[in-house]
Formats: sequence, structure tokens, C-alpha cells
Amino acid sequence: MAIVLRYIDRLGIVKENFIGVVHVLDSSSLNLKAAIDTVRGQGYDGASNTSGAFNGLKSLILNENNFAHYIHCFAHQLQLVVVAVAKKHDDVDEFFEQLALVVTVVCGSCKRKDMIREMQKERVAPEIGSGEIEPGRGLNEEISFNVLRYLNMLERRGLLYLTLIKKRVFFSYFNTLDFMFLLHLMLEILCLADTLSKHLQKKDQNILEAASLVKGTKKALLAFRKDGFPQIWTKVCAFCEKHSIGIVDMTEYYVTPRKRRTNMTNQHHFEVVIFNTILDMQIQEFGDRFSDVGTELMENMAALSPSDSFSSFDKAKLLKLSEIYKNDFDDSERAQRNGFFNLKGIVDLSRLLVESGKHLSFPLVYRLLKLALVLPVTTATVELCFSAMKF
Repeated sequence: MAIVLRYIDRLGIVKENFIGVVHVLDSSSLNLKAAIDTVRGQGYDGASNTSGAFNGLKSLILNENNFAHYIHCFAHQLQLVVVAVAKKHDDVDEFFEQLALVVTVVCGSCKRKDMIREMQKERVAPEIGSGEIEPGRGLNEEISFNVLRYLNMLERRGLLYLTLIKKRVFFSYFNTLDFMFLLHLMLEILCLADTLSKHLQKKDQNILEAASLVKGTKKALLAFRKDGFPQIWTKVCAFCEKHSIGIVDMTEYYVTPRKRRTNMTNQHHFEVVIFNTILDMQIQEFGDRFSDVGTELMENMAALSPSDSFSSFDKAKLLKLSEIYKNDFDDSERAQRNGFFNLKGIVDLSRLLVESGKHLSFPLVYRLLKLALVLPVTTATVELCFSAMKF
């Protein structure tokens, strides 16, 4: 087990140091607990042997130290949000299943991957020369190749054999308006999730900023759910027109990719059954997975945020927060408070308290700040150490 210590140094700056590797006989919760018996905050993924309510590592530690509060890794929760929708919605499930088949075909042979690069080079070179697309690192890679044209070429060169059924599935599904709509919709949703994911992978992320980012992402999804359909439909139509894919009349009855006529209009299918339903499921998953953001612990910690000249400052919440950590404060210390202006986050506040010497005058606020900062928001740092150890 890799051990990483997160703490506040003498300058009030958050540090994370890899301490070492502890040998454990197995990954049972009892053996893990024995290895790390004294903690101030717990952060894991959602595995039952760590987060279990009765016999998990979290519970065993809380039984002896009820101030070692547990935070479910935000990055893992975000992953679960995205994966849940892909499993629950039939159209999204089929969408990713078909994409998985393409990935399997592409990655199954070095010759096939080399052919992709050659095809991409032949396509991109003249477009760069004409100024249609821009060159740059990470742009115009083989991930943007034409699926159907590529599969046809593989067949002609004898590098791929598709059964008649698979060929019909490939060449019918990837040419449908349903696929194009889901492609653009999932791109928008995953871009929102990717922005949050990248922030959660930062080493210096703290719990208040992470909670704020989660709320911001959920707010963006709500705004997209309210006004995003016309924007997506315009993009899909422009894309289909460019690639000669048929566009339907929204007032006509919807016909499935398998040519079955239904009793609902195209407008209802794409806007209600697909767009609204997927966004509603995504927003609901966010609320379910990140429900702990609204708990008393988080709400009280929000009073430490220096944003907008400490507009969230609330002495009552700070006192409640100190009561959560009763072993660290006595009654006389809970009467103290302080405030700074023009700071961007609680990391800046911690640093400035030490620089100004006010951490000595206001030890209550500084101690609360340290307790908030050392709570691990994600396990990314530990997992990086664990991956490096395995290499």
C-alpha cells in the first residue's frame, strides 16, 4: 500500500509527500486499518472494502476516531455519473457498443493502424495546404478518420472480413441521423465532464473548490438541458449536409434505424426521448452521486471561502465546524474569528495567515483551515504513486 501524507507546512502551503510503501498481507479492511491507524481525513474510491457502511475501512477507522471524516473520491464519482447514463439509456448503450466494435477492429492489427495513419495523412495534407484546417500539436490525428470509408478499404485489401450481418450493422448504423445526433450530444456532455475531470486531477485541488466546480458543472448541464437542443440540432444538420447524410422533417413520424415506423414525430424522438431524457438522467446522477456536497460538513466549510470578500463568512457555521472536530478546540477558542479580502481560495488564505503572523492570533481559523485543506478530494496523487510503484 502506497502511503502519501497531505499536510500544511510552516508557510501555510498545502504539501503532498510520498512517505513509503507498506506491505500488507492482503487488501482486507482489517489489514489496511492496521497499517494506517491514525488519520485525520479519509479519501477512497467506492470499493466496498474501503467505503462499506459496516465493515469497510472507513467505518472501522470511524469507530475508533469519529473525527476522521470520509470523502468519496470526486473523480471516481464523476466517472460513475458518466458510465451510469451509458448503461441506463438504450440508445446511448447501443451507441457506445457500436463504437467499441470499431475500436476493436481498428486496434486488432498493426497493419490496420498504419493504414489509418496513411489515410489520415492523405486527407489532412491537402486540407492544411488549402487552409481549411489548422496544423498544431494534438490536432488532426487519426481519431477523426472516416469509419465507413476505412472499413471498405480494409475489406478491399483483404485485411478485414465482416460477416453480412456485421457489415449491415456497420454500414447502416453509422450513416443514420440517430448516430450523428448522439455523436454530437455525447460530445457536448463529455466535454463538460472532461473540464471538471481535469480540475479534479490537479494535485492542489481542495475540497471547497472541488465542490464549487461540481455545482458549476451541474449548473452548466441544467442550462444546456434548457436551451441546448436548437444549437445541437443546427450542428447535426450542418454536419449531415456536409457528409451527404439524410435529414428528416421534424413534423413527420419517426422511423427507427431498422426502418420501423413509430407513432411519434421526429421532433418528439430527438428532443424528448433522446436529448431531454439523457440530460435528465445525467443531472439526476450528478445529484445522487455528489449528494455529500450538501452535507453539514461541506456547508460549514464554505464559511472559510474568501471569495467575494468573504461573502460566505458565517461565524455560526465556523463554530459548528469546530464542534465537528471537538478534540481540536476548547470552548474559549471557538470565540475567535478573522477575515481577509481579495483572496481567491482557502489555499491563499492559509498562506496569508502565516505570512502575516495571524495564524498565531487566530489559531481557531487556521486550525479549521488546515483540517479542510488536508481532506483529500481525489485519490489521484496516491494512484499516481501506486502506478509508478507498479512500473
